[in-house]
Amino acid sequence: MKYSIYLSGEIHSDWRERIISGLKENGVEANIYSPITNHEASDEVGVKILGAEENNFWKDHKAAKINALRTMSLIKKADIVVVRFGEKYKQWNAAFDAGIAIGQGKPIIVMHAPELTHPLKEIDGAAMAVTETPEQVVEILKYINE
Repeated sequence: MKYSIYLSGEIHSDWRERIISGLKENGVEANIYSPITNHEASDEVGVKILGAEENNFWKDHKAAKINALRTMSLIKKADIVVVRFGEKYKQWNAAFDAGIAIGQGKPIIVMHAPELTHPLKEIDGAAMAVTETPEQVVEILKYINE
């Protein structure tokens, strides 16, 4: 079976590439979707398309709406959503994506360091699996693909 997988969250490490290469190495076919991982492109999309804003609130508002439209559409297409919470930055977008996925009835796999277990307990509680590494995610996806 070929799954569609949305890889959400932290953009400052190579976790997406590790999952993608792990799936390929294990012969697991998947359509992979993800957010725009270029900060500038994501932050500027609203004013680039809809016009300049003097107030940063409205600039961010425009970008957030367009990015949410993209995210919601891709999560809707996904069979499984993997949500990565990194250690360095607070990923409010990852929490948003997890909420969208849960609201759409999509199974989620959460990935984060053990130190984040307490602050993420509600999201972890809604997950089908809680992992710490991309390799664990690959093993889960490999298993369900058998």
